Amino acid sequence: MDEKKILINNLEINYKTAGEGKSLLVLHGWGGSSDTWIEVQEILSKQGYKTICPDLPGFGKSQIPAYAWDLDDYCDFIESFIFSLNLEKFYLLGHSFGGALAVKCGLKFPQKIEKLFLIDAACFRRAKIRKRIFFIIAKILKIFSFLPFYSQAKKAFYKFMVGRSDYPYAEGIMKDIYLKIIREDIGDALEQIKIPTIIIWGEKDRTTPLKQAYLVKEKIYQAKLEIIPDVGHSPHRDTPEILAEKILENLNH
Repeated sequence: MDEKKILINNLEINYKTAGEGKSLLVLHGWGGSSDTWIEVQEILSKQGYKTICPDLPGFGKSQIPAYAWDLDDYCDFIESFIFSLNLEKFYLLGHSFGGALAVKCGLKFPQKIEKLFLIDAACFRRAKIRKRIFFIIAKILKIFSFLPFYSQAKKAFYKFMVGRSDYPYAEGIMKDIYLKIIREDIGDALEQIKIPTIIIWGEKDRTTPLKQAYLVKEKIYQAKLEIIPDVGHSPHRDTPEILAEKILENLNH
C-alpha cells in the first residue's frame, strides 16, 4: 500500500494506491477516508487490480475546500484528479455520498468509466417536513452556541429530528458543505446512466434503506443488484472480504 500526496486545484490531496493492473477508483462516503477502504483495497490489489482511493477534499489528510462545495464541485475535482493521474479508462466505485458523486461522474465523463459500482449509494434526498424544520433550527441553534453543554444538546436534537446525522460532527466550512450535499437529490438523473452498473447493498442498511437499492436498479438500465445479508450501511468496514468478493465477481465478468 502506497500513500502519496498530489496538488489538485491548489488543494493538497492525500491518496492511497495498491496493486498493479486495471485501475479501480474508490470514492469513500461522508466522514470516511482512504483509511476505511484499506482492507478492500488490499484484497482487490492481490487479484490483478490497481486500486486508487483519495481522501476527498475536507476528509482524511486532504485539505479542506475554501468555500462550500456541492456535488458538482466534487465531480470537477475528480475530473482533475484522474487527469493528473493519467487515468484513461477505469472502474469507478462509490459508497454512500461517494456513490452519489460516482453517479455525477458517470454523467459528466462516461467515456472514462468501464463499469460503475454503487455501494449503499445516497442518491435519494427527497425533502420532508422534518428535514425542512431541521435546516431552520440548525441556523437558530447557532445563536446559543455560547451556552454550556451546547454540543451535547445539539447532538441529541439531531438524533431526535433526523436519526443518524453527520452534521453535528462536521466542523467549519464542512457543515455548509454537508447541508449542500444532502439537499441534492440525484434520483431522477439515474435514468441517464448508460454505463454498466453494479449495485451492492447491505440488507440492513438504515441510512440508505434497501428499498432505495431497488429504486436505483429500476432507474439504471440493466443494472445488477447484489445484496449482502445481515449487513448495514458500511459493508467495507463490517464485511470487507464479502464486499471485495462481490466486487471481484463483477469485475471479472
